[in-house]
Amino acid sequence: MDFRRLGRSGMKVSEISYGNWLTHGSQVEAEQATACVRAALDCGITTFDTADVYAGTKAESVLGEALRGTRRESYELFTKVYWPTGPGQNDRGLSRKHILESCHASLRRLQTDYVDLYQAHRFDYETPLEETLRAFDDLVRAGKVHYIGVSEWKAAEIARALEIADSMGLDRIVSSQPQYSMLWRVIEAEVVPLCVKEGIGQIVWSPIAQGVLTGKYLPGAPPPQGTRATDPTGSKFIARLMRDEVLEKVQQLRPLADEAGLSLAQMAIAWVLSNPNVSSAIVGASRPEQVRDNAAAAGTKLDADLLSSIDDVLDGVVESDPGLTTSPERRP
Repeated sequence: MDFRRLGRSGMKVSEISYGNWLTHGSQVEAEQATACVRAALDCGITTFDTADVYAGTKAESVLGEALRGTRRESYELFTKVYWPTGPGQNDRGLSRKHILESCHASLRRLQTDYVDLYQAHRFDYETPLEETLRAFDDLVRAGKVHYIGVSEWKAAEIARALEIADSMGLDRIVSSQPQYSMLWRVIEAEVVPLCVKEGIGQIVWSPIAQGVLTGKYLPGAPPPQGTRATDPTGSKFIARLMRDEVLEKVQQLRPLADEAGLSLAQMAIAWVLSNPNVSSAIVGASRPEQVRDNAAAAGTKLDADLLSSIDDVLDGVVESDPGLTTSPERRP
């Protein structure tokens, strides 16, 4: 496993991170989830990403149990706050109340005294940004959080947060967690240039485009049963990519992967890691063998000719408009 610094911070993360967004506590039984976490550790993955909202808070509990007994200093643990975790009006957002209460609840579920990275899962348009950043800073000062990051924030939102942090002497954002893949490149226009300038690293999710870039979905054919595209929770996120014109292009990538000696998934992961602003690529899995296959992409370098050929194949189906969002509930 290769390692990279998380932005300009001093902490290093594994190039491949293990995430449990749509698996632990929902699609995958606890025993199988633990097997996947153990496979990740065996492959040298040290970075684990979750969120309080995943599987209605169950994902954090499953991950905490799976990591129990592992030397705490040997891995980096990331979680997030924003989405509703209860029925109350204050059980959501980035208010001081919700951030502090959610952090303490996450620590209990994860069976730890601290998280290495605490991330704002979306931007909160109703809470003053100063309040949010002060609450995060207080958690850092208290030793419950080592670093702070954001997920799916726009460049202007990140820039404003950095400006406030600098003016108030607060801890700065060190990471951004956006969707990023060969097919979804919306961060390249605005988010990446800002983050390069400000020393913020990308921890990207969905590098294999919800499984589309594995090649298992075929044009003109129904998706295989038991896959993300047939799951009620995950299918809404993959629907945009399940067009025949996209699936046909993905099949055209297979000869390129074969020639490079890679699986399609490995080539997709290596592609996002070819962006120097990417600190780590998050992969999920429902079986240990998937973890091992994905982890094998670490350290793989794609040459310029291959990168150019990939662009040629995918011409016309790449999403690159910075105005696009992965969240239907985002609003200006």
